Amino acid sequence: MKTGKSLQELAIEIDRQNNAKRDYVANTEEMTMTISSVHEGEEERSIPVLNLRGMNPFGINEIAHNQIGEKLGIPSRYYDRMRTEQPELLAENVNTWFREKPTRRMVRTLDGTTRAFLSERYRRIDHYQIAQAIFPMITEMKDATVESCEITDKRMYLKVVNPRITTEIVKGDIVQSGLLISNSETGLGSVSVMPLVYRLVCSNGMIAADSGKRKFHSGRTNESDDGYEIYRDETIEADDKAFVMKLQDIVRATADAVQFERIVSVMRTGTAAKITGDVPGVVELASKNYGIAEKESQGVLDFLIRGGDLSLYGLANAVTRQAQEVKSYDRSTDLEMTAWEMLNMSRRDWEKLNAA
Repeated sequence: MKTGKSLQELAIEIDRQNNAKRDYVANTEEMTMTISSVHEGEEERSIPVLNLRGMNPFGINEIAHNQIGEKLGIPSRYYDRMRTEQPELLAENVNTWFREKPTRRMVRTLDGTTRAFLSERYRRIDHYQIAQAIFPMITEMKDATVESCEITDKRMYLKVVNPRITTEIVKGDIVQSGLLISNSETGLGSVSVMPLVYRLVCSNGMIAADSGKRKFHSGRTNESDDGYEIYRDETIEADDKAFVMKLQDIVRATADAVQFERIVSVMRTGTAAKITGDVPGVVELASKNYGIAEKESQGVLDFLIRGGDLSLYGLANAVTRQAQEVKSYDRSTDLEMTAWEMLNMSRRDWEKLNAA
């Protein structure tokens, strides 16, 4: 698995963000996109910023830009082109639609930057809540270790391994049970708990996303009584407490031995599915089918050949090994899920790959 933060570093950053973030609910008629100049070295660049009436402007990150464009129905390619080549035109477009179709939105900010532009009904289930619920449980799990964790603009990730549940796929290839707990504060997915299998020989992780449990960020309309900022109330806190208890139950059930054996069985079946066709051709076609980029695909091929296991199982392991090499932690985790999807491909699809 890709190395991220230590658990202590993650806890410190979660706490920092919990104190620094601010959420607002306002009608788009009270919002304006304007242009600000920033200096990058000796160059000056114009960038869009978001203004809420009576407040200092907020920067806008990639996630929020995508969400603003999507909510206003502006095609992403056109939005990005205006942002790069004609930011004033982008601001004019956005402001026109803010007023043409006024809607109440939640604006999530952190460190002076708009990080999400969401429905007013978005239910805030934040990293701090997840950490409060999960960290004590990890401490109580005998011999459990956090092999990797990280917090990005998109999600928080916590990858936990339970060495007390262990088996061999083939002789000498030992795997252990684990789980991935993840959450997005920016509208990019649900709170999720997914089974994870940790392979000791190369420290790879494979995530069985289709076997996980999710809780979506939706609920009652968020109220904002004082200006735009959202405050918590006793009802929301009661709902959150019930959610946390449910989350703890799901965590306890996810990394159990029965589910682990089901996943391991799929892996063992994959060892018997040998690559009989042209190896580079099989990797290339599999990469296209599962959304693996060309550069990543070359890495998968290299690790497959280097590993010497020319089977479906070997191919999936090559994908998880390549996951350690990519720069983005988000992308690395995506590849760990992709490896499981690949391992679960139908016999017919596997035959098509081998015919490449």
